[in-house]
Amino acid sequence: MSLFPPASCPRIVVKIGSALLVDPDGSVRREWLEGIAADIAARAREGQQVAVVSSGAIALGARRLRLARGGRASLEDAQAAAATGQIELSRVWADVLGANGLTAAQMLVTLGDLEDRRRYLNAAATLDRLLGLGVVPVLNENDSVATEEIRFGDNDRLAARVAQAAGAGGVVLLSDIDGLYDRNPALPGAVHIPRVERIDGAIESMADKGSASGMGSGGMVSKIAAARIANAAGAHLAIASGRIAHPLSAEARHTLFVAEKAAPARKAWLAGGITAHGTIHVDAGAARALGQGRSLLAAGATRVEGTFSRGDLVVIAGPDGKPLARGLAEYPSDDATRILGRRNEDQAELLGYAPRSTLVHRSHMALL
Repeated sequence: MSLFPPASCPRIVVKIGSALLVDPDGSVRREWLEGIAADIAARAREGQQVAVVSSGAIALGARRLRLARGGRASLEDAQAAAATGQIELSRVWADVLGANGLTAAQMLVTLGDLEDRRRYLNAAATLDRLLGLGVVPVLNENDSVATEEIRFGDNDRLAARVAQAAGAGGVVLLSDIDGLYDRNPALPGAVHIPRVERIDGAIESMADKGSASGMGSGGMVSKIAAARIANAAGAHLAIASGRIAHPLSAEARHTLFVAEKAAPARKAWLAGGITAHGTIHVDAGAARALGQGRSLLAAGATRVEGTFSRGDLVVIAGPDGKPLARGLAEYPSDDATRILGRRNEDQAELLGYAPRSTLVHRSHMALL
């Protein structure tokens, strides 16, 4: 077992893309899926707890409903296909896991379930209890109700958020590609990257936005975004090919994104947040202060983008526009705009009330 063996990783999340689970004609790749179930059972016997994030509902439902473009011609088609296909997807997982003596559970989540702190903690508690009972949770985005504005948009990032909620030490993204390359792997001379210690601009520039199969919604960009989320929570993430039998037990080439020390749970949740409501731009002095672990003061802020309320998640960007941190705003956007660049002693007169000490407090902030 080359990826996250049970002896060193008690809990993992495995994400399976649509192209691996469903053939182009919309039928389940049953034999391959049975191999995955056998791999999961082998890990369970060695004491590892496994959660699965499984795509495929829309592809399966589109075939049953005979919808054009794989069910993605419209939002309504995608929602109808997801509602129809999710039943079949759940049944298939229950069957193949049951044949290996394992019990499957279904969890459907939306972006809001993992972005809202209370709902996130509820989901985490459910995952923890299921895994503790020896059950294999099978999760998918609830595409039957999610609209474009409230979707993860791909199951790569969902898997990373699930790993964070479950306290998993490893994430395996099984895909139609065996990892990250320095350029599109279809181009001559493309070089495979076996290990990534730090995700920086050079790594991000290697990503290809496309989904090779045409059935999925994620490409390498979404996988690198998932690696950021997982690594921030202290979980290593591997991108590996699922185009082989028994991919969880085979020795196969992959790319490993190595996590540093895990951030505290609340800060990891902040760092992994997807739906920021706005951006606060800061000057070079404020950027240096943030790097030293200080709060964001109005005096160092230069511009506000977006509309947000107090307590909303915002991005803090440096002078070059690159994100430096995520945190919870202490002011609504209109009041934050009024006090840009002003010292605390000047703010009461501008606001008409006693000001708070910071725009974003360090206790409610996570550096990126």
